[in-house]
Amino acid sequence: MRERKLYSKEFKIKAVELSNVRGNIQEIARELDVKPELIYRWRKELGLNPSIAFAGNGKKQLTEEQKEIARLKRKLADMEMERDILKKAVSIFSVSDRKSSNS
Repeated sequence: MRERKLYSKEFKIKAVELSNVRGNIQEIARELDVKPELIYRWRKELGLNPSIAFAGNGKKQLTEEQKEIARLKRKLADMEMERDILKKAVSIFSVSDRKSSNS
């Protein structure tokens, strides 16, 4: 199994800057011994939000707004699960109430 290469934030930024200046990504990738796809991905990531690009360790850095949205989505999912559980409980108890009242 191949060992995964790790590149520093500085290396990625320099590679992106170099690709912006020279333009030939295939050649730059060969010189830096990286896959061209990585340089394209780094360019995209740096272009989207330079302040949080290349957070490291596969963990995405999120803006405060993105963190709040993620928190609200988790809360909504929890509330929907609780609602569904309560709906099932109501239907179970209403069935058992009908059975006991008919006896």
